[in-house]
Amino acid sequence: MTSPDTAALVLRIVVGLTIVAHGYNHIFGPGGVQGTAGWFSSMGLKPGIVHAWMSGLTELAAGFGLAFGFLTPFSAGAIIGTMVVAGITAHRKNGFFIFKPGQGYEYVLMIAVVAAGIAILGPGKASLDHAIGIDLDGWAGGLIAVGLGVVGSAGLLGGAWRPEKPAPTT
Repeated sequence: MTSPDTAALVLRIVVGLTIVAHGYNHIFGPGGVQGTAGWFSSMGLKPGIVHAWMSGLTELAAGFGLAFGFLTPFSAGAIIGTMVVAGITAHRKNGFFIFKPGQGYEYVLMIAVVAAGIAILGPGKASLDHAIGIDLDGWAGGLIAVGLGVVGSAGLLGGAWRPEKPAPTT
């Protein structure tokens, strides 16, 4: 294994399993899927229960896919899309830094960019993609991941995001 193969393995495992933990928390965390649904609804993602399940299941599948290096650009694209939606619906209004009240978009931006970088770098030799002969890295992998993430998140937001309008000031 080369140093880029090792870097890809480390990044895939850490980012992938972080996303798995996030998805697990959405479904089985303290508030369960119902708590996640309520939170999503409060941000304008309607119906909240559908988004809670889809977010949790997508994060579980994409996280494991990335960690194992399986269909890497597609796994990375699902993670990018999830982070774009989270960034726009929950974090954008709070500024950049994660430590700001309400948490800024710093964290979701970093996850999305690292996922795009992994898609461009490729999964490396220690991956299921390599074992079964899938070779989608470089510009092709990056375009698949970023395209899937941006188009998917735009479709979701356009079709299902209905945030409350602020009350008019007098």
